[in-house]
Amino acid sequence: MTGRDTRAVRVGTQRSAFQETSEGLFLTSGYVYDRAEDAAAAFDGSVERYTYSRFNNPTVTAFAERLADMEGAEACFPVASGMAGVFGVLIALLTQGDRVVASRHLFGSCYSVLSDILPRFGVVTDFVDGTDLEQWREALRRPAKAVFFESPANPMQEIVDIAAVSELAHAAGALVIADNAMASPAVQSPTRLGADVVVYSTTKHIDGQGRTLGGAILGADSFINGPVKTLVRNTGPTMSPFTAWVALKGLETLRLRVEHASATALTVARSLEANPRVAWVRYPFLESHPQHDLARRQMSAGGTIVTFAIDGGREEAFAAINALTAFDISNNFGDAKSMVTHPATTTHYRIGPEARARVGITDGTIRLSIGLEDADDIVSDLNAALG
Repeated sequence: MTGRDTRAVRVGTQRSAFQETSEGLFLTSGYVYDRAEDAAAAFDGSVERYTYSRFNNPTVTAFAERLADMEGAEACFPVASGMAGVFGVLIALLTQGDRVVASRHLFGSCYSVLSDILPRFGVVTDFVDGTDLEQWREALRRPAKAVFFESPANPMQEIVDIAAVSELAHAAGALVIADNAMASPAVQSPTRLGADVVVYSTTKHIDGQGRTLGGAILGADSFINGPVKTLVRNTGPTMSPFTAWVALKGLETLRLRVEHASATALTVARSLEANPRVAWVRYPFLESHPQHDLARRQMSAGGTIVTFAIDGGREEAFAAINALTAFDISNNFGDAKSMVTHPATTTHYRIGPEARARVGITDGTIRLSIGLEDADDIVSDLNAALG
């Protein structure tokens, strides 16, 4: 099987003796053995088999194999949430005295992990403007253990030159970790651009219908089935079989959903640019985006997220958000239903006003997650809400 769409519905399929059409959902915490000797062999590693669903599970394995194939990675370890993936990969890699270089353009929780939590373990993070290669180059003149970034970044849509930053990072001895949740594997593969590890919130586009929380860590087999596997097995942020089954089914339609929503998002972004109440619009495939050419090289579509700002502050932004009828007010994104978010008071509230100002998030900033509704309905709704 060589076709991308064929592999998205076929890879990882493990039918039971019942020969079911859909992949089996193995809702079991553990497994049984015919003899005590069989259990001993399973746990000492002389026989490879399922032992406990915190360690491995047939449904979770099927999802891991399909997502790894889609990303172009050697291995995948599913986890309980996107942030479990971000924190898990960092804590599996880093130790006291290590140094991280990270883009400051990050989701609020990612920023907090790097700026507040990891320093308690003696890990130092130096933040740079992720769009500025000179800042990356300067920061990576000294050795580092890891490089971390989002591209596109949440919510301001900054684009990191993944290939160039990966080259600089590898020269400094750093492992490159890319959070690809905003783009999804449907429109961008950081692994193929030079990143060593990719993390996902499967809650977003992969599930895509607001049903489950999940995450995934992908990379080289030696790292995923080494430090990452050891950490997750012993600390417990394992993906549940039900979540894996939902995400597995989500992969079958991922490209269709994301490409459809991306086409609508571009239409919405262009409409917003023409609206006199809109101060600016950020969308990777808009010609006005400062890294439009780079986005076109790295991504096959612009993604489902459109960020814009209106003149005025929180009161004006809230009024526009409250007037929308084709959007749900939510902090999530990547759903089949369109959603609207006010980052300054939700997803990026806890990083504080100074950190928000450094990345350009104002009280007038609004993030849209475009779903599967008709483009005309979404555009009309926005035009009406913006007066």
